[in-house]
Amino acid sequence: MVTARVPEQQVKIGPTRLLINNEWVESVSDRRFETINPTTGEVICDVAEADAPDVEKAVQAARAAFSRGEWTKLSATRRGELLYKLADLIEQNIDELARLETLDNGKPLQDSLGDLGLVIGCYRYYAGWADKVQGKTIPINGPYFCYTRHEPVGVVGQIIPWNFPLLMQAWKLAPALATGNTVVMKTAEQTPLSALRVGELIVEAGFPPGVVNILSGYGPTAGAAIARHMDIDKVAFTGSTEVGHLIMEAAAKSNLKRVTLELGGKSPNIVFADADMDAAIAGSHDALFFNQGQCCCAGSRVFVEEKCYDEFVAKSVEQAKQRIVGNPFDESTEQGPQVDKDQFDRVMGYIESGMREGAQMLCGGSRVGDKGFFIAPTVFADVRDEMKIAQEEIFGPVMSIIKFKDIDEVIQRANTTMYGLAAAVWTQDISKAHAIAHNVRAGTVWVNCYDVFDAAAPFGGFKQSGIGRELGEYGLQQYTEVKTVTIKL
Repeated sequence: MVTARVPEQQVKIGPTRLLINNEWVESVSDRRFETINPTTGEVICDVAEADAPDVEKAVQAARAAFSRGEWTKLSATRRGELLYKLADLIEQNIDELARLETLDNGKPLQDSLGDLGLVIGCYRYYAGWADKVQGKTIPINGPYFCYTRHEPVGVVGQIIPWNFPLLMQAWKLAPALATGNTVVMKTAEQTPLSALRVGELIVEAGFPPGVVNILSGYGPTAGAAIARHMDIDKVAFTGSTEVGHLIMEAAAKSNLKRVTLELGGKSPNIVFADADMDAAIAGSHDALFFNQGQCCCAGSRVFVEEKCYDEFVAKSVEQAKQRIVGNPFDESTEQGPQVDKDQFDRVMGYIESGMREGAQMLCGGSRVGDKGFFIAPTVFADVRDEMKIAQEEIFGPVMSIIKFKDIDEVIQRANTTMYGLAAAVWTQDISKAHAIAHNVRAGTVWVNCYDVFDAAAPFGGFKQSGIGRELGEYGLQQYTEVKTVTIKL
């Protein structure tokens, strides 16, 4: 184990090579790349850089494992037991994994620990599903016995993002493994370390060789090689809508592999004047600023009814000013740095755009500190629908508050976007709540709450926010093929 030094905290660094066929190997090219501590801007360590030849090796290992049947034909009960074992090992190493996540990603340590609770719950949820994936008997016409089987898709390529590395790894791996698939996973180049450490625990748990292969590398090289590979049966991706287009195109041009995509969002968060205003303000604050604003479902378009607009704006600004930004290992910290310099520059560019287009910046808008990638919580008022900060996904701590008059208007404006990942409504009127829930085109609608996640509840997007669903029983459907068997009696 290498040890990286951060203020008041020692963090152990796990594997930095590629996991292929249960072995830790260097890349074919022997190239490595640096992963950066976003709190300081300093190098943590370097990591093996996978490219197309490494993807090829990993796919061969996954295909061999699938063909041998050591996983596919393993009893469903045993697959569940191994997923439970993995969850137990993650729980036993929860402090180490949380510190590693915070070091590489920059999120506050308390948030990393919160993510890990969801990670463990996800593996256990799908462990319980492993022996409950069932087909149907169908009473067709004639002297026939007809039934369906749900069989694994095969070799699955999975590409995970940097904003929730461990959680997105779990969302991808758990249903794929529960249904008998083998996996080639690419980590985000910004945050490879925690996912590789889980690879070590996968081997320790006793998963057969080739069932899970984990590669660190870049999207245009290793990620693209996964998307276009002729022997990968399905690709699952979480990330930007722009890259989602590229993956879908590559899948179509190769072998028509199945595709699930969880992409970007510009989620409307709608506050009516009859809401519990203190709860709405606090909930809207968390909906936007949680995880440094780096959430695909962040409530980044805050629509506020004109009757309570001034109160909402004033109190939201005050809460943003009080938000504690700093060392993510400090227990009092609420907001850490953006994940890297590129993301820092991107967010600062949107802040400049908001000011240039005439929105009123009431707090924030500046860098915090003289090192790392910290941005002060920023609130814009008087935002108009056509402004860039109201149209594009910022993925940072920038709140845009927009005034509306009535329910019909806000539904229409909420739907005027290419995205449809999530939405929320704050009201004490049940009729308004149902009207928003039924008419806003989004995969998830929260009522008087935000960012409530559970492994049992499906998550995914309408429109260009994605294809398919993750989590819940619906998540299993993305990883199985339905086979119809008809027997003459």
